[in-house]
Amino acid sequence: MSKDSNSISQRKKEHLELCLTGEVSFKEKRNGFASYDFKHYAITEVILKKISFKTDFLGKKINYPFLISCMTGGTEESEDVNTKLAIAANELNIPIGVGSQRHALESTSFHKSYKIIRRNAPHIPILGNIGASQLVLFESFKPMRKIVELVNADAMVVHLNSLQELMQKNGEPNFTGLLKTLEKLVKNLDVPIIVKEVGAGISKDVAKKILQTGVKGIDVAGAGGTSWAGVETLRKKEEPNYFWDWGLPTSYCIRKVYKLKNEFDFFLIGSGGINNAVDMAKAFALGADISASARTVLIQLDKNGIDGVISLIREWFEVVRKILYLTGSSSIRDLQNHKLIRKDKLI
Repeated sequence: MSKDSNSISQRKKEHLELCLTGEVSFKEKRNGFASYDFKHYAITEVILKKISFKTDFLGKKINYPFLISCMTGGTEESEDVNTKLAIAANELNIPIGVGSQRHALESTSFHKSYKIIRRNAPHIPILGNIGASQLVLFESFKPMRKIVELVNADAMVVHLNSLQELMQKNGEPNFTGLLKTLEKLVKNLDVPIIVKEVGAGISKDVAKKILQTGVKGIDVAGAGGTSWAGVETLRKKEEPNYFWDWGLPTSYCIRKVYKLKNEFDFFLIGSGGINNAVDMAKAFALGADISASARTVLIQLDKNGIDGVISLIREWFEVVRKILYLTGSSSIRDLQNHKLIRKDKLI
């Protein structure tokens, strides 16, 4: 293993360890869902048992519109994590994302930590992952095809982590040529492209520019959950600074980006501080087609294992089922029909 790939592996290990603590959450900024409440519909005629969460995603049927978001890979520890998460996702029949595959391009040492996902989840949608700062440096798309093949991916995620790269020791905050590269990637890769942030959010104007390149999915990954500026600050053993709480709240991002549905054909993933069923339901109500979570799932896995993850997600959707009933909504799509109200308008 080269010195660079060894340092990447160590960094991923530290990321994993820090994300299992509560120290990397935003200090003051929240996801924004607390500003909303559901509109009670007293004459509901919805039949609970007829509510179905099954939907199509990347050409496959899934049981719940929920993604175990891109997390880890490229370390010895991540092989065990990915094995267990894949088993849980397979049992639930939901999609799963892998962590950044940059390490896999620089070393074969931990390829198994990525391959293990498809081995344990043969039929569900799997999302590959690469950082924008690496993508713009590729002289061809051969490396992208390699990492798609590595996990037998149904789609490829390009993550935007400008803040993290800026705060990271020896980071690479250079995204020059990104939009043109995305446009070429869409035309040259055989799987759909999804663009996601990692905790600072995607605004409507940025989403529009991204969608104009032809990508099929936007994951807003807004502020309110894990602060990756915080993660890097802790890694450097520095004191918290202004950038720890930098970013656009998740609820704001979903609400604004959803408006682009009138102009573009894409699926919207709502993530960023989705730590409970009510916030997940509000993400749906604001326009998300799919919700996603990473650190909450990781912590649940660490505490209660595979069964804990499976139970958590099933319990979340039982709460969503009750919310649908009480708002007179027969489906998640129906929930998006003005079923939320800002709390300041309830007075």
